[in-house]
Amino acid sequence: MGAVLLAFASACTTSDASETPPSDLTEFRNQQLAFEPCGPYATTPADKKLFADKRLDCARVQVPLDYDKPSGGRGEIAMLRIPAGGEKIGSLFVNPGGPGGSGMNFAATMAAANPLWTEGELGQRFDIIGFDPRGVGASLPELDCYTDADDDRGAGFDGGLDLDNAASEEKAKEIVRRCAESAGGEDALTSVGTRETARDMDLLRAVVGDEKLTYVGYSYGTELGGVYAEAFPQNVRALVLDGAVSPKKSPAELLVAQGVASQAGFDLVAKECAPTPGCPLGKDPARATEKFQALTRPLVDRPARTADGRGLSYDDAVTGALAGMRAEALRPRLLKGLTELAAGRGDTLLSLRDQMTGRSPDGHYSDLIDSFVGIRCMDWPRRTPAEQTEMLRRIRATAPIIDDGRPLEQSHHVCAAWPKPPTRTGPWLTGNADLPPTLTVSTTGDVATPYQAGVDLAEMLGGSLLTVDGEQHGVALLSQNACIDDVVLKYLVDLKTPPKGARCEL
Repeated sequence: MGAVLLAFASACTTSDASETPPSDLTEFRNQQLAFEPCGPYATTPADKKLFADKRLDCARVQVPLDYDKPSGGRGEIAMLRIPAGGEKIGSLFVNPGGPGGSGMNFAATMAAANPLWTEGELGQRFDIIGFDPRGVGASLPELDCYTDADDDRGAGFDGGLDLDNAASEEKAKEIVRRCAESAGGEDALTSVGTRETARDMDLLRAVVGDEKLTYVGYSYGTELGGVYAEAFPQNVRALVLDGAVSPKKSPAELLVAQGVASQAGFDLVAKECAPTPGCPLGKDPARATEKFQALTRPLVDRPARTADGRGLSYDDAVTGALAGMRAEALRPRLLKGLTELAAGRGDTLLSLRDQMTGRSPDGHYSDLIDSFVGIRCMDWPRRTPAEQTEMLRRIRATAPIIDDGRPLEQSHHVCAAWPKPPTRTGPWLTGNADLPPTLTVSTTGDVATPYQAGVDLAEMLGGSLLTVDGEQHGVALLSQNACIDDVVLKYLVDLKTPPKGARCEL
């Protein structure tokens, strides 16, 4: 599909730049949407099944690759709609995080699994729109930086927290070459970033006919929502931001903080597991990390057996464990996987790892990992090998569950060879925008984005905070918790924010 985009972009660059003023987006805003069945938009086996739902429809919107030169090359944003079933307020745009998560898959999954999104008040009052950001899923540019074999070896997703790590300078250059080739050239590749996606989101808002944006973002989606809010404060109706990326930390500090949260989540799992018969982490929570290391470190040299013959590597096991800690509902699978591992089997942990990395049963990966790399290389500053290695050392120190016990070799930032510098150089949020009331949701035991990050985000936005006591990454409109959903729906529908100190419990 990269070649298709290259031809498409080239065809669109033949226009005389004088025909359209550089800042004039009228042509794009006046596009007429043509919604149709979603089947042809599927890019994975899971999507093929989900997108067959006749309640859903889909469309494509053209966007400029470069908003400063809108008469140049173009991309396409694919979006999926759950049409409102009742008296409609407007559209509700959703982003599941990542970066690199498919909003189309997310919305379709919610339509199939959660009645609130269809028959409930949310689905009755809004057209719910999940879109694939540029570089993701059915949208263009497409990113395909790693082969399925690469991903099986962990080349793009190394140990759960090392997504921006490359083995060498030569490997970093090879990743750039592959990414650019799949995207349709370096200009298309370097158009993939959060700033551009925020601009795309405002264009989508205009194309669907909404005067102002109503949005729910999870995890990285909170960052996207914050970037949008500061770029287009006058266009914000309502923002719900759940599982916040910290607006006060550098990228390196953010990754270290995620390590701290992951270790805290593991310690909690160990504490709850200890009194139960046969706990694979032992009866003493203080020694659970040591027990986990004893189970996983031998995998560095000898992967555990799995039914499909792939084997469970050390990085696979750690990634699977991190996935199993993200929601209370997944913990039984995590503990089952660790029990299996003690017996020399790795099937359950490998299934958790596959779920987190976007691997289908047929061995094909989604573009989640590729998109993460492409987006972050346009968002985050480059790190020298010394800075990269020091960051990984700090992560190991704060999260010993991901320390394989071997000396840390010099590491290279995968973005170091990127053809253009990042489009953002400072904090992703300044807190200077004059915004209407917003709602941030933060969970006390979130192992992926620490609770304090949500406190900081709500403060910087000048908005409300809903504290959720529990251990889950992403809860609003997802957990079918009446307390949480009631607060969020009152805000989305009636724009009523909760009182200071509002709390719910999972």
